[in-house]
Amino acid sequence: MSTKKQDRREQILSVASDVFATKGYHEAKMDDIAAAARVAKGTLYLYFQDKRAIFSELINGLAVQLSMAIIPVDTEADVAAQVKHNIRAIIGVLAQQPRVTSLLFDQASGVDENFRLKTDSFYRTLKDLLATSLAEGQRLGIVREGDPKLYASMTIGGLREVLVETRQKRGSKRTREQVVEAFFGVLEGGYLRLGAMRKGPKRRVYATIGEAPRKRPKARSTDG
Repeated sequence: MSTKKQDRREQILSVASDVFATKGYHEAKMDDIAAAARVAKGTLYLYFQDKRAIFSELINGLAVQLSMAIIPVDTEADVAAQVKHNIRAIIGVLAQQPRVTSLLFDQASGVDENFRLKTDSFYRTLKDLLATSLAEGQRLGIVREGDPKLYASMTIGGLREVLVETRQKRGSKRTREQVVEAFFGVLEGGYLRLGAMRKGPKRRVYATIGEAPRKRPKARSTDG
C-alpha cells in the first residue's frame, strides 16, 4: 500500500474512533464515518468492508501497542521496577487511545454479536499474553504456584475496573503513578514473590492518567 493510501487509511481509522465514541458503535453508520472523514461513501468502502472491519482494526492496533509496550522481566535486574513499568505501560497505552478504550470499557456488547466477539477476543489475547508471562514468572520463582490463567483474569479484571472508575471521575486528582503503586501493592501481596529481588532506587513519576509526564524545571544557577 502506498504511503498516501496508508495515510488515508489511518485518517479514516482516527475519524471512525471519534464517530464511535460520539454516537456509539451500535448507532454509528458508514455514512457518518464517510461524512466525518470527508470522503465519498464509495471511497470508504475501498478501504473497509463495513464498520465491523474498522472496529476490528482499531482493536487489533491497540492489542499490538500493548504487546509492544510490555517488557520481559529480567531477574538479574530490578524486578519490582520492571513489573511497575509494565503496569505503567499498559495504563499509558490505554490512556493514549481514549476513544478506542471507551469502546472496550463503556459500550454494551449485547446488541451486536460481532462487537461482543471482537471485544472478547481482545481480552482473551491480553489475558493469554499475561498468563504466558506469569507462567514464565513461576519458572523463574517470582510468581506463586497456581493457575496463571486465573491470575491473569483477576489482574486484567482488576485493572479494568480501576481504569473505568478513573475515566468516570473526570475531576479525580489521582495520578497514574498512584494507580501503579497501589496496583503493584495488590500484586505483591498476592501472587508476586519478589523478596530479596527488589533492588535499585525508588523513582517517582508524576503523571495524571491520560497525560504525559511533566518535565521538571531546570534548577537555576546560584552563581553570581
